Amino acid sequence: MLSVNIAAALRPRSLVLCALTSVSLLSSPFTAAATAPQLSGTPITSVAAAHYFVFQPGVSNPSGSKLTFAVANKPSWATFDSGTGRLYGTPIPPGNVGTFRNIVISASAGALRTALPAFALTVLPLPNSPPNISGSAAASATPGQTYSFQPTAQDPNGLRMSFVIANKPAWLAFDSATGRLYGTPAAKDAGAYSGIMITVYDGYSKAVLPAFGISVQATAGQPTPPPPVTPPSGGGAVTVGWVPPTLNADGSVLTNLAGYRLYWGTTLAQLDHFVTISNPGLVRYMLSDLTPATWYFALTAYNSNGQESDRSEIGSILKR
Repeated sequence: MLSVNIAAALRPRSLVLCALTSVSLLSSPFTAAATAPQLSGTPITSVAAAHYFVFQPGVSNPSGSKLTFAVANKPSWATFDSGTGRLYGTPIPPGNVGTFRNIVISASAGALRTALPAFALTVLPLPNSPPNISGSAAASATPGQTYSFQPTAQDPNGLRMSFVIANKPAWLAFDSATGRLYGTPAAKDAGAYSGIMITVYDGYSKAVLPAFGISVQATAGQPTPPPPVTPPSGGGAVTVGWVPPTLNADGSVLTNLAGYRLYWGTTLAQLDHFVTISNPGLVRYMLSDLTPATWYFALTAYNSNGQESDRSEIGSILKR
């Protein structure tokens, strides 16, 4: 009987000890509470069309867990990096002009989530301000002496400019990145060259320098030949033209364009001819001796690291 009473007396104490042990575990100072990640940063509220936009939020992640970023109401022209939370892109006018509202960038670490306040981004119209070009080219050149003309050009919108020339004398070279015209005529180049026109283009609008002429003086005892005549295109020749790219695939500004590769063939599925054009300033290329057929063409660009872009849309022409 005595042993029974002892057991009965001890039983409640055992329950109390178990309860205290449970409370102690729940309130242990070594059990850390999970903390949600924190985002910071304020994006700009407007960007001009055709100009680059980027916003990279700051992040604090006390838990150290892997973060995943998301965006709601992303503008169609923008790209979002779910690994970093970076929102970027270039809105091309006129279709992307306007206000894009209630854009929300969030970050999640497992079940924990945080978000920046919703914001709006306004894409402003590209001002109707074409580039301007000026300068006066020397009207004469001397055989054996260098001739050079560099026009002055500026784009009010800060866009990248490219240049083209019409009626360029064969003895002159032209830089399509700067508009510089230069070269050294030989005695055989003596004559009058007229109607030379330099155009600057910013991707949306252009400006043209007034046409000018250059006279190469004949040396003593040499007759002045007539002005050169450009023969009409023919004999299977085709000139392919393009507008140089200004952006990388991720929307960042392209700064290391190195050249192009032009592909062509007589079937869409097999463009089995190509040429590498290592001058990034060129905006057209002539292919000769094409046989009568329907010819298809595509172009790629490559940078100084050797990375080549996707092919352009395929164009075609019927040679008879």
